Amino acid sequence: MPPVCHRLPHQAALQQRELSDSAVRLSALPDPRHRRGMRHTFASVLLTAACAVLAGARSYLAIGQWARHAPQDTLARLGFHARGPLGVRRPASPSTLRRVLVLVCPGGLADLLGHDPASTPTIAVDGKSARGSRTAATPATHLLSAVTAASRVVSQLRVPDKTNEISAFTALLAPFDLAGTVVTADALHTQREHAKWLVEVKKAHYLLVVKGNQPKLHAAIKALPWKDVTARRYDRERGHGRRETRSVRTLTVTGLGLDFPHVVQAVKILRHRTDLKTGKVTRQTVYAIRPGRSGVSRRCTT
Repeated sequence: MPPVCHRLPHQAALQQRELSDSAVRLSALPDPRHRRGMRHTFASVLLTAACAVLAGARSYLAIGQWARHAPQDTLARLGFHARGPLGVRRPASPSTLRRVLVLVCPGGLADLLGHDPASTPTIAVDGKSARGSRTAATPATHLLSAVTAASRVVSQLRVPDKTNEISAFTALLAPFDLAGTVVTADALHTQREHAKWLVEVKKAHYLLVVKGNQPKLHAAIKALPWKDVTARRYDRERGHGRRETRSVRTLTVTGLGLDFPHVVQAVKILRHRTDLKTGKVTRQTVYAIRPGRSGVSRRCTT
């Protein structure tokens, strides 16, 4: 059975975020462990994992190895107690670290440590499955995250098993003031209810990708008079083993019968990607929609 996620009340989370000490903030998160047999504080285990990841650990085994080789003064700062006649501090075992990290709710952690989205121009919503979280009895943990253009996590929510990201979209963003913010998402979240909620309830803007899961909308956007759009924007980037050139065209669609809540503009993005290793060139066309001139940045149009 997957762990129960404990999310803090929004006001309590905001008050905890204002504290500079991460250990104090983590102490507000409910400990999912049984009290019997606990040797280490909840905050010390979480801080150990965080430090190990910052040092380059990419697996539970690597986190345990980092903890085992940590010096005594580091373990003291992490909150591990001195024990025995020699006063030796011992970190949590690899099995304890793994068990706690699997149990802890990512949404609760993000409530305490996430970035405040106030005055953030753009937020991207995306879902990923957590590496190493799959077990013989349970599927991999799937997380839905809200991230700023500067790659700072605002919040994170575990998507319940046997559901999908659509049901978690509003729950992820509901606690935050998004007035004037552009929320970007992939085609899965190009839902009429999401668009209406963002514009009418949160007073935000959206930039939503349109693909085949919305066949009528996709066909209508594809059939727009894109050849008549002479103004284009070009972007060029190099990284992740490839070179990419993007051509972006924008078209006002009011009065053109595009049936989607609050839509004012459609965007056509033509990508040319060159694999720097193989030299292979691929071409991709992506369509998106947005409710007017919302000041979408270059990163959000990709």
